[in-house]
Amino acid sequence: MYAGSIRFERVRDMSNPRVRRIADRIKVIVAQMLERRIKDPRIGFVTVTDVRVSGDTQQASIFYTVLGADTEAELAGTAAALESAKGLIRSEVAKQLGMRHAPSLEFIHDALPETARHLEEVLARAKAQDEEVAAHRGDTYAGEPDPYKKPHEEEDDLAGVDEDWDDEDDADA
Repeated sequence: MYAGSIRFERVRDMSNPRVRRIADRIKVIVAQMLERRIKDPRIGFVTVTDVRVSGDTQQASIFYTVLGADTEAELAGTAAALESAKGLIRSEVAKQLGMRHAPSLEFIHDALPETARHLEEVLARAKAQDEEVAAHRGDTYAGEPDPYKKPHEEEDDLAGVDEDWDDEDDADA
C-alpha cells in the first residue's frame, strides 16, 4: 500500500457521519479550552479552523490560525504553547466525548489566510497590469473602420439582367 491510498482512506473516512460528529465536537471542545482554561500568554488570538479525524478515531489533526501573528517567532511561540497544552486538551476531549481511547492530537498551523492573501496580491498585480495595457492601447482598431462585408447593390445587377430578358422576349414574339 502506498502513501496515496492512506490519504484517500482518511478523506473517505471523514464522510462517515460518526467521524464527522466527533471532529465537530473536538473542534468545539478545543476552542472552549483555548478560550477559557489555557492561560498561556504565548497563545494569542487562536482560531480553530478545522479538525480532521482518522477513520479509526485514533488521530485528530487540528488546524488553527493566529490573528495578528505576523512574525515567525509569534507563530512558533503559539505552536509551542499549544504543544505544551496538548495533554490537558486531550484529557478534556476524552472526558467530554466519553470515548475509551482519546485521539492523539496534532496541531497544524493553517496556511489558508496566507494563501488567500497571496492570491489577492497576485490578482491585484494582474489587474494593475491589465489597466496599464488598456492605457497604452489606442482608440483605433486594426483593419478597416467597418470590417463587415456589405451585400452587393441588387438594383444595378438586376437592371442589366432585366434588359437582356426583355430583348429575348421581343425576339421570340
